[in-house]
Amino acid sequence: MSISTPLSGANQPLRGILLVVLATFLFAGHDALSKFLGGLYPVVMVVWVRYLVHTLLMAGIFLPSAGLRVLRTKRPLLQLLRALSLLSTSLLFTAGLQYIPLAEATAVNFLAPVLVTALSVPLLKEKVSLGQWLVVVMGFIGVLVIVHPGGELYTPAVLLPFCSALGFCFYQILTRLVASHDSPTTSNFFAGLCNTLVMSALVPFFWQVPSLGHGLLMLALGAAGMTAHLLLTQAFRLAAPALLAPFGYCQIVFAGLLGFLIFSHVPETSTLVGIAIICLSGLGAAWMQRRA
Repeated sequence: MSISTPLSGANQPLRGILLVVLATFLFAGHDALSKFLGGLYPVVMVVWVRYLVHTLLMAGIFLPSAGLRVLRTKRPLLQLLRALSLLSTSLLFTAGLQYIPLAEATAVNFLAPVLVTALSVPLLKEKVSLGQWLVVVMGFIGVLVIVHPGGELYTPAVLLPFCSALGFCFYQILTRLVASHDSPTTSNFFAGLCNTLVMSALVPFFWQVPSLGHGLLMLALGAAGMTAHLLLTQAFRLAAPALLAPFGYCQIVFAGLLGFLIFSHVPETSTLVGIAIICLSGLGAAWMQRRA
């Protein structure tokens, strides 16, 4: 999702902050549902439902007013790569949730902004200061604290949320590249439709008939993700991204609470320290990017 500056005359920081906090809660709820459903059904099927509902909701909202021109893109190849990067993130993160607790997986996935800083040098030819390199190192130290030898997360499965963060990093970089060519609505609709088509080709090989209750939870999964994206879009129309960025880390807090309430998981002290380090590194990267 691209981030725009607030609309003229619509600078309402408190409303923007509240919308971001609500969006992070919905994202955490979305991930909790993914973890629960992924333990009962194939990951491919869970991710397919998420994108199918997302695309149908977007079609219902935007097609009546904008028509098919909402899908017209000036950079189709970049949009395709962006969509596939997001799809890789969804598949890897959902798979990782089957082995890694919710809060820890979410924290590792929040390495993405730090990875963007590191990869912006070779991919975007940007200059990165010594301070920015320090927050990159700091982010990786946070992961090492979480995944320390002898800890419960010292397992190859932690590579799944890490690779998810890497996929989300490429998604963010590609979002920056297409932002000057296509609108956020076009980018989000294109990604949703593309990934729905890809997953629709795969889901017949993994199909299981869900119960009525689980089917409703799958619909709630897609609705939560789509609603959260719409709330974020509105939030960034009401307040500056630099003000709102720190509140995105509320998602880790909500993930920890839902992980405790639903899955009875209590993070280790070292895990909490590692999560704090990752949050600080991400906030540091955002602050330095704002200064730049």
